Amino acid sequence: MGFSSSIGPALSDAAARASVYVEDNSTAVAVAGGLTALGAITYLATRKPRSDYQVAPSSFQLGVGNLKEGEVQSEVSAYYSEYNTLERGKGAQVANSKKVADFVDKFYSLVTDIYEWGWGQSFHFSPLLPRHTWAAAEAAHETRIGALIGLAPGKHGLDVGCGVGGPMRTIATSSGAHITGITINEYQVKRATYHNKNLGVSKQCQAVRGNFLDMPFEANTFDGAYAIEATCHAPKLEEVYSEVHRVLKPGARFATYEWVSTPLYDSTNVEHVKLMDEIVIGNGLPDMRTWAQAEAAGKAVGFRLVESRDLAMAPATQVSPWWSESGAVLQPHVPEGVSVNPWYARLGRSRRLFAVFAHFNASLVWVAETLRLAPRGMGEIHKMLMDTAFALIDGGELGIFTPMHLLVFEKPAEKEAEE
Repeated sequence: MGFSSSIGPALSDAAARASVYVEDNSTAVAVAGGLTALGAITYLATRKPRSDYQVAPSSFQLGVGNLKEGEVQSEVSAYYSEYNTLERGKGAQVANSKKVADFVDKFYSLVTDIYEWGWGQSFHFSPLLPRHTWAAAEAAHETRIGALIGLAPGKHGLDVGCGVGGPMRTIATSSGAHITGITINEYQVKRATYHNKNLGVSKQCQAVRGNFLDMPFEANTFDGAYAIEATCHAPKLEEVYSEVHRVLKPGARFATYEWVSTPLYDSTNVEHVKLMDEIVIGNGLPDMRTWAQAEAAGKAVGFRLVESRDLAMAPATQVSPWWSESGAVLQPHVPEGVSVNPWYARLGRSRRLFAVFAHFNASLVWVAETLRLAPRGMGEIHKMLMDTAFALIDGGELGIFTPMHLLVFEKPAEKEAEE
């Protein structure tokens, strides 16, 4: 038995135990950093080609999609240059709306591996289900949207902005419907196709590359459509909503979870604007919309509004405070009388704990960069995502931002449309 085969399992076990220790001891970050460095040295003798990873990339397999590794730093700089300002509090937005499609494509080339590594195959938040795991909450959130548009065996649904296909697979298997997903990023198509095959759902789920502002589908094709935190990347919601309207059959429904500001957001409050700018810049958004603008966009393209509500707001039957699966109390900092579902708690049960994990992960990425196991610039991408994560936590706690305002639209039946 060689060096790599004998020490690898021991290091894996030590790293796992160190990770648990970090959760309760912030000083363990230094220890974890040491283990990371040792693990990286071992990894040099055991690593496989980047394309061979199975479920998700490890910290030493982080890549940048279809971009060349030498292009990463320049692409990060180019990404930032697309915004009218990087000074938080000034109202960040992409300066040229015509460049948004290419901008979003490159954004996902930069972040897809980090998303899969640190979050999973479903690139979205979910409302907390008290005393349930986040996996259960995620599955419930995805299954809900499939049910809202009536997906069932024999139906054909459209996933607008499917990412690597996590929700698509859950919705297809829970509903029995066939799902076609569209994403602008070719690397995500490859990842979704890999996962579909690996999980045995290739006949039921398909990912295609395309711009959801100009979809490669015939009119009146789908029995239902949904978007999970994806249409926020459209230059204008009317543009993507009109395309969804075109490809839906008359009488079919479209449900979407939108990233929007809430009625608690105050555009004259500089701190509110700073948080929103951080969310925009760190997530590849053209700008931030309001829930009212999203409603109006759907109506403007011919949809009938069926339902509109913020799933980040706690149900009327919920007694505050909220409790996590571990029993920890989660208390949002919102005005008296307002109860917010702490969807952001998955990022960390507290800012302090999240900061520990962010620092730990940054150490992993730094080691990978230093040993040239990850491309230069990956650390900067990780920092951007950590900065926006803190803004998401703060925006969620204040109740000024939601990633899950539910809108359900219906395309009028042909007779209704004629009238």
